[in-house]
Amino acid sequence: MPATLGLYLLAALAEIAGCFAFWAWLRLGRSVLWLVPGIAALALFAWLLTRVEADFAGRAYAAYGGIYVAASVGWLWMTEGQMPTRLDLLGAGLCIAGTLVIVAGARA
Repeated sequence: MPATLGLYLLAALAEIAGCFAFWAWLRLGRSVLWLVPGIAALALFAWLLTRVEADFAGRAYAAYGGIYVAASVGWLWMTEGQMPTRLDLLGAGLCIAGTLVIVAGARA
């Protein structure tokens, strides 16, 4: 399970970075060149999710969702300098709990 969670974390960072590149271009007025690493990051994200040991893509994606939410809250704090609220942290914790249930249930 640690390898799976590590892959999910790397995938989340790649997805968030790729999506942020589009955000920076469209919402923050950055150069269209931000899309080059953004597209590469999104391709890396998709590739990383295929490395997860899972019998079904849908289950892999569902479990990944919790990691994505928690990583997004971390991005909010560490990259954008916005301190998460208690409810942000509670929501992220609930999502992580859901991820662990899905991953453990798939192995049972």
